[in-house]
Amino acid sequence: MGVSGCGKTTVARMLADRLGRPMAEGDSFHSAANVAKMSAGEPLDDSDREPWLRALREWISERAADGDSSVMACSALKRSYREVLRGARGCRVRFVHLEVDRGLLAERLDSRGEHFMTAALLDSQMETLEPPGPEEDAVTVPVGRECPERVVEAVLAALDLPAPDPAGPDRSDTA
Repeated sequence: MGVSGCGKTTVARMLADRLGRPMAEGDSFHSAANVAKMSAGEPLDDSDREPWLRALREWISERAADGDSSVMACSALKRSYREVLRGARGCRVRFVHLEVDRGLLAERLDSRGEHFMTAALLDSQMETLEPPGPEEDAVTVPVGRECPERVVEAVLAALDLPAPDPAGPDRSDTA
């Protein structure tokens, strides 16, 4: 979770690959109306986000019903948004807040190209952001200019998850 440009999608994709879990990009769940609004430089309000958050929660619940843990890239900027997601059925929902300096965020957004979330919306995202509190099932990982692999390692450590062997399972006991 975090503001646009913090690396959510990159880190989530790499984390899902490392853990062998399904991954969803929250932005792909936005309605056409939400995308049009953001593309026009207008921030979404809570009523815009409500059906989007419910769809994300349902995706998490469906994976849990299939017996899968999953990874999702989602802004989840407010505590109330995280509460909606935490309402997913059949699973524990944890959050990783990727915390990035505003200047670096602006650089990243300016160099992004055709994405609907532009640097023009950064201030509204920063104003909306409610960093997770200690009572939320969340960790905060500071992110700078290090490579994404190091961020993934920091996330695994912060969540106290074992880092799977990138080469796959140990096969030393097989012929």
